[in-house]
Amino acid sequence: MTFTPSELLAVMGSRQLKNDTTVFAGVGVPLLAAALAQQRHAPQLTMVIEGGIIGPRIKPGRLPISTNEMRAAHQAQMLPAITDTFLFAQRGFLDYGFMGGAQIDQYGNINTSVLGTDYWHPKVRLPGTGGANDIASLCKEVIILTAHEKRRFVPRVDFVTSPGWVDGNGSRAKAGLIFGGVSRVVTTLGVFGFDPETRRMRVEALHHEVTLETVRANTGFELLTADPVGITAPPTPDELQMLRALDPDRRFLS
Repeated sequence: MTFTPSELLAVMGSRQLKNDTTVFAGVGVPLLAAALAQQRHAPQLTMVIEGGIIGPRIKPGRLPISTNEMRAAHQAQMLPAITDTFLFAQRGFLDYGFMGGAQIDQYGNINTSVLGTDYWHPKVRLPGTGGANDIASLCKEVIILTAHEKRRFVPRVDFVTSPGWVDGNGSRAKAGLIFGGVSRVVTTLGVFGFDPETRRMRVEALHHEVTLETVRANTGFELLTADPVGITAPPTPDELQMLRALDPDRRFLS
């Protein structure tokens, strides 16, 4: 059964989530991944949406396109103020944060602010942080979902919007971020983790028919490799059917 890169990313992202946990999910592919996990293997997964929505159950065919629209609150447990959402993270109540970004470096730092080394005169000005810095700083684990392209995977991001492992070797804790960190990076080519000592990115698993050579050719820095490197199972027809029912208009699955 054929599938698009976005469908692959959503399915692989959904498999990272466990039952009886909480996930801070943004709209788009992260929300699709969380909703798919909730429908399939994690019925007690609690989704948290930045606009101030706790515990919704996304209705198939009614996928929200904003964190502030009421479709995102279908059967929600709570509708607190937006500031309270981040206070829950600060108090250690949120297990996972789902994020994307324009750039990611070998230590899992994310850039969604500017492209170019001059902040005030950038080549491209991006949307900025929103709540991304809070998510990366305060959730117990951060999972990054992104297309795998050499222009995205750079040795050092032009601007650290959201901290990963900063410079590695304990630098995150030295910066005052005493818990959390990026646990996995899920891309259209594979699943990546981080060396427990250096915190450099390493290949954990490749998607079906993807080679290490392809991954290295699409990465702007040297990757470590786990021993052994696994192979992910392709999306099943059942997973794809449920996923496509969530977004029948293919606003995010194209």
